[in-house]
Amino acid sequence: MKILYIGDDWIGSNARSLADGFRQAGHDVVVVDSTSVSLPQRFSPNWLYSKIRGQRAPWSVAAVHRRIERAADEFRPDLVFGFKTVHLDQRRLLETPADLHVHYSPDDASNPYNISRQYLEFEHAWDLVVTTKQHNEAELLARGAKATKFVMSAYDPVWHHLSARRSTKRYLVGFVGNYRPDRRDITVALAGRYGEQLLVRGPGWRRVPALRRTHATIGGPAYGEHFSAAIASVAANLVLLNSDNRDTHTCRSFEVPAAGGLFVGERTDEHAALLTEGRECLLFSSEAELHEILRWCERQPDRARTIADAGYRRITTGRHRYVDRAREIVAVLEGRRVDAEPDGYEPVRATSSVDNASSTRGGAL
Repeated sequence: MKILYIGDDWIGSNARSLADGFRQAGHDVVVVDSTSVSLPQRFSPNWLYSKIRGQRAPWSVAAVHRRIERAADEFRPDLVFGFKTVHLDQRRLLETPADLHVHYSPDDASNPYNISRQYLEFEHAWDLVVTTKQHNEAELLARGAKATKFVMSAYDPVWHHLSARRSTKRYLVGFVGNYRPDRRDITVALAGRYGEQLLVRGPGWRRVPALRRTHATIGGPAYGEHFSAAIASVAANLVLLNSDNRDTHTCRSFEVPAAGGLFVGERTDEHAALLTEGRECLLFSSEAELHEILRWCERQPDRARTIADAGYRRITTGRHRYVDRAREIVAVLEGRRVDAEPDGYEPVRATSSVDNASSTRGGAL
């Protein structure tokens, strides 16, 4: 297919990775960058307008649509694909000439932060709405969506891979991701307990005074290959979910093990199905259980590394790249069925990660 793809095109963005996934799947893809609307630069006129008026700057929206329309006129796409294009003019998007119009929501499509009034008004007109949240499918259909497709998140081998460390410093525990209020308390508590053994990187963390008062290492965002380098310096890499999105998995669920990091995440059904607890990941349901896991990792670094290696193999030999998700989406559009699970997939019972790791015998660890 000829795909006119509209989404954020900055290096390391999930939108760029999915666009490349469609190209890797054999399609002809032209990208129109919508970052100036979806994520305006801090303190720019576009950003100030959005903060003051509570909506995107109309001149910025108009400029993106002019690029879309020029590209459509020259390219004549079969498919218009919008990656979280909720702040663009929905009527103009849907009137862009193409056989199919598909919208992709990488976050909870019922969270007000991820939608807009105009998007909801036109949601029913998209031929397909793709979501990474299972709970969204019934909600989307109830709102009038024509068709929905659930896909898991993914990783991009270009960015998420085994990486050499960029420092001799090793951390016991680390988290690479955005600051969120629901992540604050657990991160500050870890910093108080583990101090210089903790690495925290991502937007917003430097603005948390309680965290700055600890001995934890706090850094800015780590995108692209910088993410994998950060993961390489940490023994236990936290996968923290976003409660506002009602996450049961996230991009980090794939990116951390794909970068060779030990997956230490919140226990959910999707996490338990993705990786075998105690053999390929370590899961927790409480802060006390997390501390138990970290004490075990500190005492058993070689066994922890073995679990990380097994998680890396499970993710990278499964169908979890963006090209695999692109193929799933295209298969729905073409009326085909694609088995999205990797070979050997089996749901597993949720039990204590450390109990599983401690009771495993022989070469399994």
